[in-house]
Amino acid sequence: MSLRFNYRKANPAAYEAMLTFDSSMAKSGIDPLLYELIKIRASQINGCSFCIDYHTKDLMKLGESTQRVILLSVWREVPIYTDKEKAALELTEYVTRISEAGVPDSVYENVRKHFSEKEYIDLVMAVNVIGSWNRLAIATGMYPGCMG
Repeated sequence: MSLRFNYRKANPAAYEAMLTFDSSMAKSGIDPLLYELIKIRASQINGCSFCIDYHTKDLMKLGESTQRVILLSVWREVPIYTDKEKAALELTEYVTRISEAGVPDSVYENVRKHFSEKEYIDLVMAVNVIGSWNRLAIATGMYPGCMG
């Protein structure tokens, strides 16, 4: 595995645009722990090793338990996530795989039990941000530790 090139240096304006997009979501009011769970789950689905590694470390720095990090890919089968987190994780999966089934009404309705309309859009945008980072990392060959 090798890094194809450093996209940050190749196109600083694109990198700055992504940082602005990311920063706007970080300021949106989404709980930081939930935001990291969303980033990791979308990255697992998209197969981005760099982002999984990066955001797992960030989540652990926020004090998340090792068990909740390890079991994130099987969140449906374990009782350690709240109903609110489960709703956000389910939405994350559907938005990440949007071409397969869209976002079913049942998923939307479950999310809305826990989140306002604004927060629903915040969650959708959070999935979009990490999806964009995943695509940049995968397309340029990034992997854990490649940036030094």
